[in-house]
Amino acid sequence: MNESWPLSVAAREFAAAGIPVFPCLPGGKRPIAEHGLLDATTDPGQVEAWWRQTPTANIGLPTGAASGVVVVDVDVHGPVDGYEAFARADSAGIVDGWEFLVRSPSGGMHAYFPAIPEAEQRSWQAARAGIDFRGDGGYIIAPPSRQFINGSTSRYLVHRINTGPAASLDADRLRDFLDPRPAPRRPASQGVAREADVARLAGWVAARGEGERNRGLFWAACRLAENGIPASDALDALSAAASGAGLGEREITATVRSAYRTAQPQARVRDSSSSPVQHSSPLAADGGWFSRDTSGTRPSSRVREM
Repeated sequence: MNESWPLSVAAREFAAAGIPVFPCLPGGKRPIAEHGLLDATTDPGQVEAWWRQTPTANIGLPTGAASGVVVVDVDVHGPVDGYEAFARADSAGIVDGWEFLVRSPSGGMHAYFPAIPEAEQRSWQAARAGIDFRGDGGYIIAPPSRQFINGSTSRYLVHRINTGPAASLDADRLRDFLDPRPAPRRPASQGVAREADVARLAGWVAARGEGERNRGLFWAACRLAENGIPASDALDALSAAASGAGLGEREITATVRSAYRTAQPQARVRDSSSSPVQHSSPLAADGGWFSRDTSGTRPSSRVREM
């Protein structure tokens, strides 16, 4: 498959190979199928109908279990150069199992990896590193789609194909490498430990860049909720940090409340002018404030596009 292929033919080839697709705006990234990536299909009749109606529609490809591939999106914008972060991860042996590399019209790169069978890998973003991960719940624009940039047309092109063995990507390890979470310390007193861990969380939130601020605040608030901190105290601890990162007061309050509703579904969350929330789970005995959540509670995910 190369740039000479009509998009309608390429879409049919993806579907024939068992890879579901859906149409996106010609020259753009927004889905034009009624339900977006949820409409992705390998049904040849539906694919034929979509591209007969819009022959120049770009090809959307859901990532994760739906297609069997996950993608590391390397972005370049302003002072952020995702290639540098990708090179560091490659030197660390984290991203060396890609199947093929695609050049994007904006000068970035998409590295495709085989998805891990029967394992959920949610999409995430590390904006300061210039790296996004597209897994379950996300999608990408596939070659030979095109994009209109500054009045000209550029295509997504396959740049390199790995002729050796490919390997699945440990997305959690990559995220921790690019955007490390604060590590807990254990002072002698549990009360001192709590104050120190809350301070570290607030400092981490304050350092979030554009594109990760809301998600970072949500993650931090979930950790506080899971460890029995009242919602009013969480607002007090995180508001200044989130405000310094660029979030507004209303957005901060809504995000913290949402985190507490997610992490404590039995709790009644109140604002700082009310009495503290009633907690459904005790403080973790081992003080593991920043351990990755394995309970299934994660920040609310929005469909991510590339």
